[in-house]
Amino acid sequence: MSASPDPLLNVPLNDLHIALGARMVPFAGYSMPVQYPAGLIAEHKHTRSAAGLFDVSHMGQLRLVGPDAAAALETLLPVDVIDLPVGKQRYGLLLNDEGGIIDDLMFFRKAADEIFVIVNGACKVGDIAHIQAKIGNRCQVIPMPEFALLALQGPQAVTALSRLAPGVEKLVFMTGGHFTVSTGSLDIDVFLTRSGYTGEDGFEISVDASDALALAKTLLAQPEVKPIGLGARNSLRLEAGLPLYGNDIDATTTPVEASLNWAMQKVRRSGGARAGGFPGATKILAQLADPTRATSRKRVGLVALERIPVREHTELQDQTGTRVGEVTSGLLGPTIDKPIAMAYLPPALASVGTQVNAIVRGKPVKMEVVAMPFVPTNYFRG
Repeated sequence: MSASPDPLLNVPLNDLHIALGARMVPFAGYSMPVQYPAGLIAEHKHTRSAAGLFDVSHMGQLRLVGPDAAAALETLLPVDVIDLPVGKQRYGLLLNDEGGIIDDLMFFRKAADEIFVIVNGACKVGDIAHIQAKIGNRCQVIPMPEFALLALQGPQAVTALSRLAPGVEKLVFMTGGHFTVSTGSLDIDVFLTRSGYTGEDGFEISVDASDALALAKTLLAQPEVKPIGLGARNSLRLEAGLPLYGNDIDATTTPVEASLNWAMQKVRRSGGARAGGFPGATKILAQLADPTRATSRKRVGLVALERIPVREHTELQDQTGTRVGEVTSGLLGPTIDKPIAMAYLPPALASVGTQVNAIVRGKPVKMEVVAMPFVPTNYFRG
């Protein structure tokens, strides 16, 4: 007999999504809204032109507290944690002993002795256990299951949010702080950062789950804002060239193979003041020193030269018909209006302009390696 699957968990805004007509699907163990009646394309375009509200409460939130928290976290990531100033956020990669990516995450320096971390929903139980096991003796590892997480994304996100929480407009990309959002009848305390995973300007807002409904309703009452589902979140992040954990990066890929070299600061690289000292450092530093010889594959962006969408797991062949890789994410990009994809290819085929064939229903579709992002990003840097 097969074990019955675990029942799906509900996010705090579950009833609101249903009331708004969302189509709910299983995602990371939760019942999540994939789209609303307007549909994926309309939701995607609305986020690019105005402001979209995403429920990302399936994500994991936790606090690392204690004078040694930053130094302890730095032992798990190939990233500069110690020098991150208070009030700033950074992208990080949790690694296994082979240098593979256990998860990608965001961390924010709240105080000298406190770091706020957001991890992916599907990975959060394992991530928290891993962090607790590795550094729980050096700092407090405090999960925050009582908090919801909302993302307000798009060029008019700042217009809508600053109306309710004056001062947020002064933040720049990857900074944040504590703010009060006024609903008219209620003041809601939130912690937010000016960031997100769509390539657009916007904010991620951590709020006590008991206040999430009032906050969401107030944001949706703003003329710029519409609810957006996971379908458009996926198409937006792909156009922005951002990897999705489980699709484009996983425990078998290193940061160098994943083309995430930019996420590893000089201080942690060979010759840096705190070089190495992270899991898989020997392998990763060798890959950084000689990427074409030390790696067998690299994450690239691809655009199809015909209007035929190329989905994940589609086989890629070189011009001789030899299998050279497979697509990890792919769809018709609503903004660029072309079929776009991410894939892993051998370094010899990873240069911009190289052509490969995607095998779609037995027929070759020509694809060309292009620089990412596919659509220019609009982060607010001041």
